[in-house]
Amino acid sequence: QVQLVESGGGLVQPGGSLRLSCAASGFTFSMTDMSWYRQAPGKERELVAAIMSAGGRTNYADSVKGRFTISRDNARDTVYLQMNSLKPEDTAVYSCNAHWNGMSYWGKGTLVTVSS
Repeated sequence: QVQLVESGGGLVQPGGSLRLSCAASGFTFSMTDMSWYRQAPGKERELVAAIMSAGGRTNYADSVKGRFTISRDNARDTVYLQMNSLKPEDTAVYSCNAHWNGMSYWGKGTLVTVSS
């Protein structure tokens, strides 16, 4: 069965960095578009970044452009989100998404808290 397991969240000071990982299994990772979403308290879930299976094309929310980088390692079936220059407004639960065979799959998420 499809599994997505996020890790790497935690508490970080403003201006700091974190790298999130999402380990995937149960589907052909190299042929699957992968995305990171986030949901802050009291807000709707929003797309943060996406990386396509073919060619590795990426796109980002305007709020994170220039600060976050999404990447993938098809040999390890893992997608990453490098987050730099973090701001308090980046505080949210970050979840990994895979769109595979017409279905959308989600991990449980990892909490990122940006606070001094």
